[in-house]
Amino acid sequence: MLSYSFYETDPRVMRYAETLVKRGDNVDVVALRRTNQDPVGIVRRVRVFRVQKRPIDEKNRWTYFIRLVRFWLNSALFLTTKYFKEKYKLIHVHNVPDFLVFAAFVPKLFGARIILDIHDIVPEFYANKFRKSKDSLIFKTLLFIEKIAIAFSDHVIISNDIWRHKLLSRSVDETKCTTILNYPDETTFSTRAKKEKRNTFIILYPGTLNWHQGLDIAIRAMAIVCKKAPEVELHIYGEGRERPHLEKLCQELKLNDKVRFKNILPQDEIVGVMAQADLGVVPKRNDSFGGEAFSTKILQFMAIGVPVIVSKTKIDSYYFNDSLVQFFKPENEKDLARNILLLIEDKEQRNRLVTNSCKFIESYNWDKNKDKYFTIVNSLAINSVRETTQDPNSPK
Repeated sequence: MLSYSFYETDPRVMRYAETLVKRGDNVDVVALRRTNQDPVGIVRRVRVFRVQKRPIDEKNRWTYFIRLVRFWLNSALFLTTKYFKEKYKLIHVHNVPDFLVFAAFVPKLFGARIILDIHDIVPEFYANKFRKSKDSLIFKTLLFIEKIAIAFSDHVIISNDIWRHKLLSRSVDETKCTTILNYPDETTFSTRAKKEKRNTFIILYPGTLNWHQGLDIAIRAMAIVCKKAPEVELHIYGEGRERPHLEKLCQELKLNDKVRFKNILPQDEIVGVMAQADLGVVPKRNDSFGGEAFSTKILQFMAIGVPVIVSKTKIDSYYFNDSLVQFFKPENEKDLARNILLLIEDKEQRNRLVTNSCKFIESYNWDKNKDKYFTIVNSLAINSVRETTQDPNSPK
């Protein structure tokens, strides 16, 4: 596994790695390192090689780009060196960026198979993150990189069906592309008992703090909600380039005692925090990226048994309906506030959402869908062995 992320807080990468280890595969992960972490560690039998530190403080696109390139170079050196010892059959590369896949050039040359897992479609992601148009040179360049990265890969996994249709129209053949949602693993995300009653009503957002996530909309809604329901608090667990702006907005709206910012937590810890919330919130913008980016948090809240209020974006309307989530009008803090107040008052509606979500998640969970991934892995690994020159020490 190769991912420009912190392994312990990336549920998609963790889920793949741990699933493979449980069935008997050997899995190494190449990822980022936090300041207090060791360069090498073992997390539930998965070896994690943390090849580069990354503070989440990019102020401009050049800082962001330079760190990506450094990670690509460090990863390429690691994989090239390690390959001749480990003889990896399969390298599963997680974007962003797409060009990270070329770090596996030498292993590919010697017979390893490559999966490119597109968590986010990069041209739209970049345009949204740095306010660039689709007519810009950089957007067109990223589109070209997407095409050659996919051509280099043996199979592409895409994180939702809307993006699959988009990729099929511009970059990939249908037989080479499979949709695998970011399904929650029920061994981690499952219903659990609430702690003792409290006087506060907790709304929770766990995740990245980027513009398309719409946290400023949720904060403005809180300014309305708190006038009628002073017991409500919004807890935000995450990091990202928007955090200073969001904290400043809270100060301007005098919400510092009602909106609490907390650091991102490893998956094993954040799941316990999520379970104690009264309501989850996913306030994404319905723009060219946020409107099509599937939010993992929704399924996670469902699996835990917490009702969730969701911006009615293109992607969320595709997968969910009013019986599963409480929709509000995208980018409309007044409508978000109205729906929050409705759910605070209507406990029966919250319970209905939880009951329906629990039925829905019986099919939309990792255990029911992991065979899709096994089929891809098995097919590629077998082909890798067939085309690799065998020696007495190579894996069978």
